Amino acid sequence: MNEIKDFVEQLLMQIGLSAELASVTRHVVLVIGAILLAWFVGWLFKLLIPWVNKLTRRTEAKWDDVVFNEQVFRAACQIVPAIVVWLFLPSVFAEYPTAHMVLARLTAIYITVMSVRLVSKMIDSLKLLDNGRRTAKQQYMYTLCGVLKIIMFFVATIIVIAIIVDKDPSTLLAGLGAASAILMLAFQDTIKGLVAGIRLTSNDMVRVGDRITVPSAGADGMVEEITLTTVKVRNFDNTIITVTPHTLVDGSFQNWKGMAENDGRRAIRKVFVDFRSLALDEEGIPNLTRYREHMEQWLSQHEKVLADKPILVHQLDATPTGLPVELMFWVKEQAAIPYEHAISEIMEYAYAELPVFGLRIYQQFPEQ
Repeated sequence: MNEIKDFVEQLLMQIGLSAELASVTRHVVLVIGAILLAWFVGWLFKLLIPWVNKLTRRTEAKWDDVVFNEQVFRAACQIVPAIVVWLFLPSVFAEYPTAHMVLARLTAIYITVMSVRLVSKMIDSLKLLDNGRRTAKQQYMYTLCGVLKIIMFFVATIIVIAIIVDKDPSTLLAGLGAASAILMLAFQDTIKGLVAGIRLTSNDMVRVGDRITVPSAGADGMVEEITLTTVKVRNFDNTIITVTPHTLVDGSFQNWKGMAENDGRRAIRKVFVDFRSLALDEEGIPNLTRYREHMEQWLSQHEKVLADKPILVHQLDATPTGLPVELMFWVKEQAAIPYEHAISEIMEYAYAELPVFGLRIYQQFPEQ
């Protein structure tokens, strides 16, 4: 680099410039040259993006297509010119220590910030690997990446501050140890949320795409997003409720994932029979027994009922409002509207069949 400086200065003096003017002009030429070289290297790296994308698409693995996408490469290309400038600063501004110090710090801050941006984009790209529904392992890694981003932002802030005040970053980190108790007190809610988020995902309590019900928060819908500090739920009326992981872990919520993964949906309904309609037939068998056997047989042959699941029609303890007969069966439909239609159809038949066996529904009539 010194040879280049001497060559440029001699060339300018041969043109006819004085030694002092040649020195200043040489400095300007080197600055412009460094800027142009930095721009050229950045432009050259951008030309390589389509080639690298083709290379990643040829591999059998899918993760490299997602993580090393075009946005990640463009973020990396924004760092390269700054690195070139950083390398040329000592030589270009050797005679101007103050300018060299200021520009070196600004360049270092820029490289730090853009490096954090690059890593952040790579971490965010991992969200595209779940195809909208994460496995327990993917959700755990998603949460872990969120923790890493927070740590990365914290360390980057310390580095930037250290560059500005011209101190060793390790010295600043050591100084924060004394203030850790105050920081934990100030950010205790955030820390609790982080811990709860890790427990929530590591124990596979809920995933994106699950239907959950949180009575305390008024949430009943599909989980759209899970982060370290929030769980976003879209209710069936399209309203969105945000619940903290701390609420789910320390409170109670209902996850309908088991029902969704099952073949059908269980239904339990009751029919209250009037005691005065109970009677024996000619063979001495109670009409209620005949009714229960008939309903079990009918349910087992119904097209909307799963025959391989338990089907039970039995009586419960007597009540002042009649004898409850409970029907338990599994409906093939799981969606809310088809499920309710199937239940209505079955129960309407159950009510209508009672008079066939000489039974009546218990009903209180107002006193005349």
